[in-house]
Amino acid sequence: MTDKPNIDAKKWYETSYEDNGLHAQRHYPNEELLRFMGRNYFGMSKDERSKIKILETGCGSCSNLWMLAREGYSAYGIDFSERSIELGKLMLKKWGVQAILSVEDMTSLGFKNSFFDVIVDVFSSNCLDRHGFGLFLAEANRVLKCGGKFFLYTPSDKSEAFTKYHPAIKIDDFTLNGIYRNDSPYYGNSYPFRFESIETLKSALLEYGFECTSFEYITRTYKNGQEIFQHISLEAMKRYDLPEVMDQRATQAATE
Repeated sequence: MTDKPNIDAKKWYETSYEDNGLHAQRHYPNEELLRFMGRNYFGMSKDERSKIKILETGCGSCSNLWMLAREGYSAYGIDFSERSIELGKLMLKKWGVQAILSVEDMTSLGFKNSFFDVIVDVFSSNCLDRHGFGLFLAEANRVLKCGGKFFLYTPSDKSEAFTKYHPAIKIDDFTLNGIYRNDSPYYGNSYPFRFESIETLKSALLEYGFECTSFEYITRTYKNGQEIFQHISLEAMKRYDLPEVMDQRATQAATE
């Protein structure tokens, strides 16, 4: 396997950010992320919130992260696009808040073991193929504390963009090489685009030390109700460390 999926996605997003600036993405938080935060963290006091470290992987221009920072959490964001991080800093400044941002690949995070209380991924790791997603889950396990929460909002394989994917081709059972049907939602996203079932997600999470604690299907339509696109909104908890991942990173750090 190679990192070509990330290379293709990075190129696509860099172009989009360069062409559209802050208008390349929405300006306000994902609604399901707000629900997740409301269920678990919005009842905390100001002092309690400041002790909660939250990482958003694939933070883009920080349309979610500004909310997390404004609500008083210790907010961190990573993205593989340098331009997105530049725009993210502008978004944070607009809202008068601060977060720690860095240019990183979500499959190789530059944070210490068990550093975060929460990791959120909103429509981001779907640009990884099945192998890359496994690498991401291993890193998420490594940097998340035991008992920490993981929020995932990702495309479902019930979406017609997947069930009627031609002329795209499949890289693996769940990943297309892009969205190439010209009347499909997200048409023109010419990078690997992975769809999931709840069964495959639960299985992958278990393999990497997580347990799915709740999920919902979020379905919307396009073209006046003619086409369905569905997301899975999922919450999981880290149950245990993966010793081989922890040991590998400790060995790597010792040699650097």
